[in-house]
Amino acid sequence: MARIHSHKKGKSHSNRPPTIRSTQWIRFDNKEIEALIVKLAKEGYPPSMIGVKLRDEYGIPLVKPLIGKSISDILKEHNITPEIPEDLNNLLKKAKRLQEHLKRHKSDRKNVHSLELLEAKIHRLAKYYKKKGILPKDWKYKAVVAQLV
Repeated sequence: MARIHSHKKGKSHSNRPPTIRSTQWIRFDNKEIEALIVKLAKEGYPPSMIGVKLRDEYGIPLVKPLIGKSISDILKEHNITPEIPEDLNNLLKKAKRLQEHLKRHKSDRKNVHSLELLEAKIHRLAKYYKKKGILPKDWKYKAVVAQLV
């Protein structure tokens, strides 16, 4: 898959196993896995971090093939979903860090351009989430690039 704002190819990632055939080594049943997911979500972990913790600490490789539901589906059932989706929240945090950098370094033109590209990603993702009904229709991200230049 290609990058959005560059002419490079994407990073190569490791491949997941196509199916989990042998699950004798997993010590947890479906109810215990769901309880772990809910517990980790209440501790404040986002869905991606929950998956990493389940893999590294509890030895549960993939939740969806075992239970039949994804982590975000389980969180929706228990009404623990965050108000802003995790990927959009990460982009917003990144934009905030970049804005703080640009307040200190006003002549950094490369990062002004990076902030423009990042805000374009935020607007694209917000438009998608509004269309899906995940974000409210009146949610708005205020662009800061015009104020900096």
